[in-house]
Amino acid sequence: MDISLQQVGYLYGKDTPFEKRALHEVNAMIQSGSYTAIVGHTGSGKSTLLMHLNGLLKPSEGVVSVGELDIDRKTKAKKLKETRRRVGIVFQFPEHQLFEETVLKDIMFGPLNYGVPEDEAEKRAYELLELLGLPKDVADQSPFELSGGQMRRVAIAGVLAFNPSILVLDEPTAGLDPRGRHEIMELFHTLHKKENLTTILVTHSMEDAAKYADQVIVMHGGTAVMSGSPEEVFADEKKLQAYRLGVPRTVKFQRDIEKLIGRSLEGIALTEEALAKMIVTAAKGDLSC
Repeated sequence: MDISLQQVGYLYGKDTPFEKRALHEVNAMIQSGSYTAIVGHTGSGKSTLLMHLNGLLKPSEGVVSVGELDIDRKTKAKKLKETRRRVGIVFQFPEHQLFEETVLKDIMFGPLNYGVPEDEAEKRAYELLELLGLPKDVADQSPFELSGGQMRRVAIAGVLAFNPSILVLDEPTAGLDPRGRHEIMELFHTLHKKENLTTILVTHSMEDAAKYADQVIVMHGGTAVMSGSPEEVFADEKKLQAYRLGVPRTVKFQRDIEKLIGRSLEGIALTEEALAKMIVTAAKGDLSC
């Protein structure tokens, strides 16, 4: 299911003394089945933008199209119910949204509220426990007795229980150590492939955007200022610096190596593996001269 944003603008506190513009003239296209990263410095409009993707916010101007549904400022709340089922959002620290007395009840809560039969909701909950690498016996435990990593996986299961076709991730690794960050990002990458999801990652991490996404959208000053493949976006360091962003560490290291050897390496290294191959290729070329 494609998502398009056409001249989208948003005002907080519209027509009040506290009116503040958060978005203006945002134009973007996110293709069905893609993995898109939205990056930008704090205050660039990333979080406001993501809340438009399932109608938590309606645009003050312009149109957000999710599949066949167009959302504008006049769209009625009841028309958004199906969109909110199709578009699942995992917010920062999703474990803070857990509230039921057992893991099973927490995962089933959303689907039951949408009228899914209890046996079907329970079956889906157990499938998700397995998919997310949680032991079956946690189903009857309180979610608050689990480890932090397990709680986060339960919260993610609660979002996936709706069978969304679009998954929006708002800084999903916030508060995790490096190992936890790697595990959760690999989990989402696996889910993206297995569940055939359209995945949208809102992140400060240029490394995660470079490694996982096939499209990067750069937000600055409340609008989308760049869009393209990671190779295209991260190749333009000067433009990124103007938008108060950096490049992945591997690209920085690549530039240091290029200065050291006095010439450019072929391509752009978005991962450690890619950089290692480029260095080996360059070394072999030097030896053959």
